[in-house]
Amino acid sequence: MKKLLLAIGLLVSLVSIAQPAAKDTAWKKQYQAFTTKVNDLVHTKLEAKFDYAKQYMYGKVWLTLKPHFYATDSLQLEAKGLTINKLQIVKAGKSTPLTFTNDSLYLNIKLDKTYKGGESYIVYIDYVSKPNELTVKGSAAISDAKGLYFVNPKGEEKNKPTQIWTQGETEANSAWVPTLDKPNQKTTTEFYLTVPAKYVSLSNGKLVSQTKNADGTRTDYWKMELPHAPYLMFMGIGDFAIVKDNYKGKEVSYYVEKNYEKVARKIFGNTPEMIKFFSEKVTGVDYPWNKYAQMVGRDYVSGAMENTTATLHGEAAQQNARELLDGNGWEGTIAHELFHQWFGDYVTAESWSNITVNESFADYSEYLWQEYKYGKDAALEVNNAGLLRYLGNPADAKKDLVRYYYADKEDVFDNVSYPKGGRILNMLRHYLGDSAFFKSLNLYLTTYKFGNGNPDKLRLAFEQVTGKDLHWYFNQWYYGSGHPKVEISYVYDAAVQKASVFIKQTQAGDKIFKLPIDVDIYLGATKTRSTVWMENKADTFTFSAATKPDLINVDGDKYLLWEKKESKTLAEYIHQYKYAANFVDRREAIDFATKNKKDPAAFALLKDGLKDPYYKLRNRSLLQVGSDSLDAFTKEQIVKMATSDVNRTVRSYAIDALAKTNEKMFLPLYVKAVMDSSYSVAGAALDAIVALDEEKAISLLPALLKDNKGRLKASVEAVVVLTKGDKDFDEMFTSYSQPKGLQQKFEASFNFIEYLAKVTTTTNLKKGLDEVITFRGKVAQYGVAPQINAAIQTMAKKKEAYKAKAQDAAAIDLQLAYIKEKLK
Repeated sequence: MKKLLLAIGLLVSLVSIAQPAAKDTAWKKQYQAFTTKVNDLVHTKLEAKFDYAKQYMYGKVWLTLKPHFYATDSLQLEAKGLTINKLQIVKAGKSTPLTFTNDSLYLNIKLDKTYKGGESYIVYIDYVSKPNELTVKGSAAISDAKGLYFVNPKGEEKNKPTQIWTQGETEANSAWVPTLDKPNQKTTTEFYLTVPAKYVSLSNGKLVSQTKNADGTRTDYWKMELPHAPYLMFMGIGDFAIVKDNYKGKEVSYYVEKNYEKVARKIFGNTPEMIKFFSEKVTGVDYPWNKYAQMVGRDYVSGAMENTTATLHGEAAQQNARELLDGNGWEGTIAHELFHQWFGDYVTAESWSNITVNESFADYSEYLWQEYKYGKDAALEVNNAGLLRYLGNPADAKKDLVRYYYADKEDVFDNVSYPKGGRILNMLRHYLGDSAFFKSLNLYLTTYKFGNGNPDKLRLAFEQVTGKDLHWYFNQWYYGSGHPKVEISYVYDAAVQKASVFIKQTQAGDKIFKLPIDVDIYLGATKTRSTVWMENKADTFTFSAATKPDLINVDGDKYLLWEKKESKTLAEYIHQYKYAANFVDRREAIDFATKNKKDPAAFALLKDGLKDPYYKLRNRSLLQVGSDSLDAFTKEQIVKMATSDVNRTVRSYAIDALAKTNEKMFLPLYVKAVMDSSYSVAGAALDAIVALDEEKAISLLPALLKDNKGRLKASVEAVVVLTKGDKDFDEMFTSYSQPKGLQQKFEASFNFIEYLAKVTTTTNLKKGLDEVITFRGKVAQYGVAPQINAAIQTMAKKKEAYKAKAQDAAAIDLQLAYIKEKLK
């Protein structure tokens, strides 16, 4: 499962802030063991038909099971909200009713006899799934969990396709098929899906046959011959274009809405290369399944889901050609879900407590793919972003990676299991070396294939390959919580020609972290590396140096999971930017220069950053340089970046930098750029035009309203606000207040607040602001209320400015008083 990552503002907060703690703390004493296997699920044969009007699924399922070891005369199946019509035992072609109870969550079944361990039996169930009549809870990663979803089933919503798709993780597939819905079960499957003939279907495994029916439907037969966990079973139905690639003769396909058919390969086309890379370079296990399909579903409840052979992506994956000019923002998710086909599907976490052996690996795959395809800078940027996401919520430091105690199984899908776990794997790789690391992954996968894994099994694989005792590492990082916080300082003693590094661990409590640390000492461009071990609350490491080093760079490859404070000088950061030179080294230097940019040397470093080989660091430098008075040469350089940088996002950042000068000489550049194919460039240009000439910006609306997404959409909406007044209040209020997702409403809040600045009717101002304040309360737990408050404060300043020209200054004073009250 790839969490849905949200845009700037809500982005970090919504995915990094933990869900509110459960009031009941009894869970802290309840050990979450893996589910005891009384019966094993062997095979699932399903016949499914769909009632779009009622949003029901009519199912018939034959479950082949056997007692795991001990004899048993009973069977408990999960069957959430299912109406059971028949429940029978099938023997020699004859069906006999069985006694059972149904409490809407479980079927407790009395079998016809006592079955011995390993003795197979078949249970037949005729039932109805009514997902919209089921009330269930989701998680930070999955917004709800009713299992089966009908999208626009009656075709009543304009511009939205009719679709059906399922979402199983964690245990929601039992809302549409009775099953043993636990990750430590494995089943083969046969699905016969009867669907409208105009639609296509997708499920696990191979499409064996398609049969046309007299009633205008078609029955598709999907067969999965290799066992996988029940939560990975999948059905997807809709009017999709299917674009096909292949890997070693195995079908690789992309199910997209038909207006995205021409760009499907631009979105997903790296998939065959990813399969080859993960098979040959990372796991040493050739892709184990008979196909790999990816479908894009509307109104999806998460980011994406790794159903075996049939990944489902949220609609954000669908990007048009203009969006893709700014980069494929979904490529990391594509890699993440694909890697799950090994870590999660081929070998599955035995329980949700052990989700790290699924999700931490999938998270780390994004780093691995970036490193292979785009280089070290791109990989380190992913690594650093993951580290910052984890560190962004101090509450996460209290959670173990392996979570044997939790209030709800959904709680484990968080920034500990994802980015922290990914960083822990990266540290382990660095410590053991590439050859040992990847060989250990291969041993783990081949040993437990089509079965279940956990961190103990993973440790044993690493120990068998390396011959090293790794209990210390797994106890510290997998079965422990937190991370080191360190203060690093440096001294050079010329008399004895020694350089010393002092590292002090400052995290609360008595826990001391043990870490191997690479220390790089630079004399000019020459680097000497030493590896030392941090094992105490405070450590001193001393190195011979004939002269004072130009730079001592602790954690030379920038892979450690820690928070650090360093006492480096500007001169040392300048040296670091030039010679240490990985992404994080250069970012740290740019950030230090930003804090000290009144120093000419620091500002010169920022200007060097404009030529950085990695586009995101060029962007970071532009953010800072553009906020200061610029010399003619730097302006000329930024103009060139705005018009011809190879990366379109850099062009947009360059336009933002030029816009901060408020110089009308750049208006022709902006007017040309506003018609750029890139939404980012066009959006930045429109923002720049608005700042200089509102009437010009408004005159461009007819052309821009025809096609706008991403940043351009936000910019266009901001200009539209300029055309609105009191007469448009009902339209603007309805648009803002109508139901929408948190992220969508968060983004809409700023334009609505901008509009409220122009509203002169006090009752309307109060009504509009009350709606904003209500939303602010809903998202306060995510740490974004200050951003909303800042926008309201800006609105108040504009009201103050309007008051001087207003005919009714007293009304403006009433509004300002109301705004001040709400800001409390």
